[in-house]
Amino acid sequence: MTKGTPSMGMKSGKKTHIPCRRCGRKAYHMTKKKCASCGYGQSATMRRYAWNKKASGN
Repeated sequence: MTKGTPSMGMKSGKKTHIPCRRCGRKAYHMTKKKCASCGYGQSATMRRYAWNKKASGN
């Protein structure tokens, strides 16, 4: 197989993120077993930051 642009088309069949059980967003990483949005699988508390106050509503 050649390297470069033709090889990029072969990557399309793999799913990395699926819907999260806790927040419902499509941010749960199947391999890492961790949600990028809410932190499910990593911690019991919801993932949030001070710089994200406007988006979270708090």
